[in-house]
Amino acid sequence: MAKPPRPRRSPARRRLHRLRLRLTAAYTLITVVGLACLSWLVIRTDDRARLDAEYDEMRRRASVAASLVYYEDGRIRLDGLDDDEATSGTPQVLVLEGRPGGDPVIVFRGRTAQFAVPAGALRAAALSAMDDEGPVRAEARDRAGEPVHVLAVPFYHDATDEVAGAAVAVGDPERGAAEHRSLVLSLVVGAGALTALAALTGHVLSARSMRPAWEALEQQERLLADAAHELRTPVAVMRGSVEVAAGAPGGLEAHLPRIRRAADRMADVVENLLTRGRLEAAVDVVRAEPLRLDQLVEEVCAELPECGHALESRWEESVVEADAALVRVAVRNLLDNAVRHGRGPGAPDRAELLVTVRGPEVWVADRGPGVDPARLPELMERFGSPGGGTGIGLSLVRRVAEAHRGSLTVRARPGGGAEFVLRLAPARSRRERRGGAGRTLTIRS
Repeated sequence: MAKPPRPRRSPARRRLHRLRLRLTAAYTLITVVGLACLSWLVIRTDDRARLDAEYDEMRRRASVAASLVYYEDGRIRLDGLDDDEATSGTPQVLVLEGRPGGDPVIVFRGRTAQFAVPAGALRAAALSAMDDEGPVRAEARDRAGEPVHVLAVPFYHDATDEVAGAAVAVGDPERGAAEHRSLVLSLVVGAGALTALAALTGHVLSARSMRPAWEALEQQERLLADAAHELRTPVAVMRGSVEVAAGAPGGLEAHLPRIRRAADRMADVVENLLTRGRLEAAVDVVRAEPLRLDQLVEEVCAELPECGHALESRWEESVVEADAALVRVAVRNLLDNAVRHGRGPGAPDRAELLVTVRGPEVWVADRGPGVDPARLPELMERFGSPGGGTGIGLSLVRRVAEAHRGSLTVRARPGGGAEFVLRLAPARSRRERRGGAGRTLTIRS
């Protein structure tokens, strides 16, 4: 079975999605550049520290070897070198003695002959140290072409105090390289993990930073969808009535009531849409003021059109702190919903309504087929009303109730039908109310 095609995103949603990806990429790129610079600095610093440590060890060994060389009866003595730890192991130590009018000659090699360095490189380092009368560092290559470190320290003739030669230490560039490579690998793995974490964090943070834009776009799309859904029917009715009236013998007057009802319906739809947009945009959501709830409900009931419906009202004097405009829209939507769906099977064209005001609650009851309380969340969704309902009426009532810290519930009415209960938050200040039984009025039937 083929999968249904995925709905295409609107251009605005695609632009916001691309912007989120760009923000994530920018955050990740900045993190990568920062980690790369930091890693390069750490690697370079560690490499220099490793090289300095190697040359320090070479200087120590060469200096010890130079201090053990002495002259006796005009001849060089090297007997102290054989037993000293400085001349064994790595770095390798060699001693070169200068010759009048010639190049220095190797007179001693350490016990560990690890590197086969050409004699020319050793002589060049020794001559530089003898000329400078101080330690000299140099780079050379052994006979296999591998790089080695060379450091030469001069020594002096005991009788003349003149430079007589140099002790040369040959070091291994690979010494400590395993630890250095381990550090580099750790930095690469750590930088990669931090980059992935930064990408994920950037994706989440970009989503949070763009959430107001997404919500504004969703509100706009919902408002447009509601407008298209709600205005389509009254506009079609008005257009059809005008077209029929244009060719009918009776002219336009016979169809004016129908056009007037469609116009009233459109006005209600526009007010509902504006109220919903105000609630979703959170612009002056609730201007709470002391309000006589019973008087407001009585006014809304009086505004119902004369359509032969039986409407009975029962209310007690009630004062709440609420936004009168929002509450008026909510009560009117409850009445409209009851008129549309509250008709019993024996009277399909006549609705029997009972409106009750009790404290901060408004009860609207009908004699229709009733509503399963479990279906109330479904009915309060946009376009959830079956049978050509208002589409956003109950959803808007719920939003108004939530804006007033209240609720909207439904229950079965004894004898058949449904009772919708709109509960608002009670007044914050205590006010004197006239107690006793409420009054029962029959507005019209």
